[in-house]
Amino acid sequence: MKSTSKILICISALLMLSIYVLPLWRIVLEAPQYPEGLEMQIWLTGITGNVDQINGLNHYIGMKHIVVENFWEFKVLPYLYGAIVLIGFLVAWKGSVKLLWVWLGILLAFTVFGLVDFYLWEYDYGHNLDPTAAIKVEGMTYQPPLIGYKQLLNFLAGSFPDIGGILVGIGGLIAAGVLYIENKRKNSLPRKSLI
Repeated sequence: MKSTSKILICISALLMLSIYVLPLWRIVLEAPQYPEGLEMQIWLTGITGNVDQINGLNHYIGMKHIVVENFWEFKVLPYLYGAIVLIGFLVAWKGSVKLLWVWLGILLAFTVFGLVDFYLWEYDYGHNLDPTAAIKVEGMTYQPPLIGYKQLLNFLAGSFPDIGGILVGIGGLIAAGVLYIENKRKNSLPRKSLI
């Protein structure tokens, strides 16, 4: 692996470290009675924002309260993700394209797992409603969108990567670009004759 590629892999891993200090995901709620909007920011280790206000609103429609301590992910993911980032630095140090393939495979699996887990969390909170809730709308569920906007009664709910999630995505794209360039360079090298 060329020195430039090793430096880019280091930059990629550094960008991925950003979610230890920056929010990963953002959920926003917009409604006429909340002109400034309500939001939650999801971090690698917890949730911040208007959580209490959102829990208060959710209570009326029968949704469970969002309580950080109820999520196993916030206890496990910081360590698992840290190990994955360390593998990125190992790739840069070793300069191994094979190890880069492994790292990108792990990153892809981790991303798919994270999105599926988040979707299932949203599904559970939006569908498993308290039958004794004050407000019941026949056939209505309150699952926020995985990505994008969705109308939920008089609320417009949005779900997007936050700055940490964007930087992680950029880091992943840099690593994939390095893999592409290194494979292209390897395939353009003259092959040694077997004779």
